[in-house]
Amino acid sequence: MTFRGDKNYDGLRSKPGRSPSKSHPGNGKAEPFRTSNGAAVLASYYLCDAPFSLRMSPITMTPRLSIVVPAYNEAARLGVSLRTIVAYLKERREPSEVIVVDDGSTDNTSTVAEENLADSGAIATRVIRYEQNRGKGYAARMGLLAASANIALFSDADLSTPITETQKLVGPISNGECDLVFGSRALDRHLIGVHQPWRREQGGRVFNLIVRLATGLPFWDTQCGFKAFRLNVCRPLIEAAQIDRFGFDVELIYLAHLARLRLREIPVRWNHAEGSKVRVIHDSLRMLREVITLRLTS
Repeated sequence: MTFRGDKNYDGLRSKPGRSPSKSHPGNGKAEPFRTSNGAAVLASYYLCDAPFSLRMSPITMTPRLSIVVPAYNEAARLGVSLRTIVAYLKERREPSEVIVVDDGSTDNTSTVAEENLADSGAIATRVIRYEQNRGKGYAARMGLLAASANIALFSDADLSTPITETQKLVGPISNGECDLVFGSRALDRHLIGVHQPWRREQGGRVFNLIVRLATGLPFWDTQCGFKAFRLNVCRPLIEAAQIDRFGFDVELIYLAHLARLRLREIPVRWNHAEGSKVRVIHDSLRMLREVITLRLTS
């Protein structure tokens, strides 16, 4: 099924609300719109204000788990990752869905996603695409807000953390122990199979130390791209978040910490994969500015 819409579509038409901002061009409200088959899709007006497209398979049962994969120019490796995710979810034998958010890629990321999700069986799938590159944080939020399950996990497209580590994060949420659980490379470095280049790894350690000092967060790794959320309590924080690029992880964890949600950092297996979109110096400085601004404005 294919759905295409823009800000003039009835379900997405702008409504009176707060004034658009640079980060969020719409009114920032999250409400459902419905496709022709009646399936409800939850999206935020500020995320869907720009032209976008959505491809989805029918949802036959309400998913218990949604996996969100933000992707930017990931055509070369996304196919293998999606087939791995689908195979894992089939083994779990519970209603699930996979949502890929194409963050304005200039390659054929969306096509690769659609082709490799075509044989997903009972697993519901969606590929969401918009034209302008907004940033990983923007894409992750869009996917999380579109999730049908109450528990959603977002994973980096390269599966640096194997998808088989999912239960480590999902378990404490489904058991009612936590609201937000995130993977950590710092708690047990013996679980790192392939390390990052020395400079990048040391830069990550320094950044996380600065995050601890600037925010008071008691965690050692806020940047691992493997996080799970109980959406009935985390959704308002996701809607309120402002950071669109790589600093969004810190913002979500910090907002959850301020809201006194139940957070847990859990060691996970992790392997460095070539092709990271992070530019060490440029993006590290940008993330530092975002963290400092976050601390000053909270």
